[in-house]
Amino acid sequence: MGTLKDYIENKMSMSHVYQPVMIKTLLVNGGVAHKKAIAKDILSYDISQVEYYIRITNNMVGRVLRKNGIAKKEKDNYSLISFKDLSAEEVEALIGLCESKIAEYIDKRGDKIWEHRRRNRKAVPGSIRYQVLKRAKGRCELCGISMEEKALEVDHIVPKNHGGEDSLDNYQALCFTCNANKRDTDDTDFRKMNAVYSHREQNCIFCTINKGRIIDSNELAFVIRDKYPVTEGHLLMIPKRHCKTYFEISQAELNSMHRLAHKHREILITEDPGISGFNIGFNIGKDAGQTVNHCHMHLIPRRKGDVNNPVGGVRNIIPGKGDYTT
Repeated sequence: MGTLKDYIENKMSMSHVYQPVMIKTLLVNGGVAHKKAIAKDILSYDISQVEYYIRITNNMVGRVLRKNGIAKKEKDNYSLISFKDLSAEEVEALIGLCESKIAEYIDKRGDKIWEHRRRNRKAVPGSIRYQVLKRAKGRCELCGISMEEKALEVDHIVPKNHGGEDSLDNYQALCFTCNANKRDTDDTDFRKMNAVYSHREQNCIFCTINKGRIIDSNELAFVIRDKYPVTEGHLLMIPKRHCKTYFEISQAELNSMHRLAHKHREILITEDPGISGFNIGFNIGKDAGQTVNHCHMHLIPRRKGDVNNPVGGVRNIIPGKGDYTT
């Protein structure tokens, strides 16, 4: 007992409930348990799965049974309308009939009845999952809930069955509820997504840019040196797809631009240790100073003494509004 007790109390490093649940299952079953038994016990603690089937109960099966006069719902409880009229023998017979119907359907359809739950469920490698959760700061990127409150999943922004790729740029961290609600069948958002990302404008200088100016790129974005740099090392992160402003880019494109910004921040600092800060920003609209109508993000290195008074940073875009300390 000593070794196991010491491991549970002192040495067990937990990122989830999995380890103690598995040990408990093994203890309850005499030290040996089939993998399915362990999986079922882990599942019993997964509130997100229960939430999924609560939605199924309320929005699908419960609605059908109520419509047909078989069941009724009062607050959060369902009841069979005719249950009080049934004898114990009739209840047993009806249970047997339900089990026969279940077995008949499974025999007819096989594993296909659960295909909607298996689709795109190929495990994301641990190192990739770590990077996605780290980038999301351990929170759902849709609703913001912490992974401490609800388990997070690594989701394809553009679904696999709509051409989405297995890449960091196309992953996001979603809690199970948001992931289930998002689904992967929205015609408006996801149909022909690859074609959308391929859109270019012939009269746009960034859509038709000389490839010699591109210093780095990934699936959805590229990097160039600013033609009129504010400081030495001034770079632009630009989505490949033609979109006018920040508010038109997708989460996948934003991820791509951010990855490039993080990468080139490190490169700039390595090449010039004198860099002590950065300004990052977007100009959106003519009155905000946008001169090229293709979204782009500025990464501007800053160095000590490059201006007399740096207080206010981006506030200095309007003269006199930067130094709010005086």
